[in-house]
Amino acid sequence: MIQGVRLVILGRQGAGKGTQCVRLSNHYVVPHISTGDMLRAAVREGTPLGVMAGEIMNAGGLVPDDIMVGIVDERLKRPDALKRGFILDGFPRTVGQAESLGGLLVPTPLDLVIDLDVPRELVLERISSRRVCRDCGANYAAARNDPSVRICDRCGGDVVQRDDDTPEAVNKRLDLYDSQTTPLINFYNAQGLLAVINGVGHPDHVLDRLVAAIDAAAERR
Repeated sequence: MIQGVRLVILGRQGAGKGTQCVRLSNHYVVPHISTGDMLRAAVREGTPLGVMAGEIMNAGGLVPDDIMVGIVDERLKRPDALKRGFILDGFPRTVGQAESLGGLLVPTPLDLVIDLDVPRELVLERISSRRVCRDCGANYAAARNDPSVRICDRCGGDVVQRDDDTPEAVNKRLDLYDSQTTPLINFYNAQGLLAVINGVGHPDHVLDRLVAAIDAAAERR
């Protein structure tokens, strides 16, 4: 089995990206590094960049590119990522960030950038059907014929739809993702690094497609 892959995973919210990143992390024995994980770790550990990021987030602001790139750089320099590789989830989000990432990875560039492709209508349906327990945060999927509030079978709390999971709110998030990510996809496609993988189907079948594409790219290194 191939080990030591260096990947970026793109995909709309609701495409199953998180699930597949965990599976790929286990398959290739590399760390799954998400933007949220990096930020929380840097803030928790009190690194200079983490302190700055924490102050900005506490004030309700967006972490600027220079700080975000610095935090990614810190994470990618840890022994697990240096020795085995990584799966980047949530970074880069812009062409500018992608260019900065390329600079960080010299002389060992990315093996592949994957766009996990699930039609907008399907991810809209998935997210709009998502329900969450008010108390413990457990996730549920509402049945088509029974979208009503239920009782959490874990803690007994109310299971409700989040305010930001309505079709209107989800469409706005998907519009923003598409507008931000299209230039990024074009950027990586022009470098010959992009693979668009069908994300529809049983998770095992999706994983098989991903592994086949990643192994083929790694063998071309």
